[in-house]
Amino acid sequence: MQLSLSTFLLAFSYVQLSFSLPGAHNSTPERRQASDNIVSITDANNHCVIVPRNAHTNVGDSEHPGGMKTYCSSAARFSSSQGQLPAHFWRNVEFKEGKGKHGKRFAQLTGCIRPELLDRLNPKDAGGQYDSSGGAGGMGNPRGSKCLGYNHYVELVEPAGPRACIRCCDDPADCPTNKDTQGCPNVIKGNYFNCG
Repeated sequence: MQLSLSTFLLAFSYVQLSFSLPGAHNSTPERRQASDNIVSITDANNHCVIVPRNAHTNVGDSEHPGGMKTYCSSAARFSSSQGQLPAHFWRNVEFKEGKGKHGKRFAQLTGCIRPELLDRLNPKDAGGQYDSSGGAGGMGNPRGSKCLGYNHYVELVEPAGPRACIRCCDDPADCPTNKDTQGCPNVIKGNYFNCG
């Protein structure tokens, strides 16, 4: 059987492309993530979180398809589909990374926020939780959301606190989704600077 030169070049290009794509060596490649449905934590100045998509919305009222959106610090924002957090959204924030319960890595932000600077939030709202592994069928809230570079995340935004917390982790045990009404200090241990 003879292959034409064009068939050979096409096949070679496909093989070369497949090895150059991120995740090409994984047995189950992950689909491309929507830029307005992600969170990320690099450090205290470089991060993205999920907040209500519409202005002056309680966190709990945003928990429906299309009701949430990624907002990023200016250093982390990479798409016009993402909102931008105000420069002084965090009044006090602590970044921490380490190893969790089973030795897998995590990164987190904990601290006090200024909800009045972000029109998506209601300052008197007790808040709620967003995550990658809870919600209907364990598909996340918002559904399909991910933390870039990690397998799981959990985030609580508590405007009346006024505090917020987010942890990205590789082990779901380090990102519990079953404590959503217990508040940031019970879900993510960290520094909350006596926010209230």
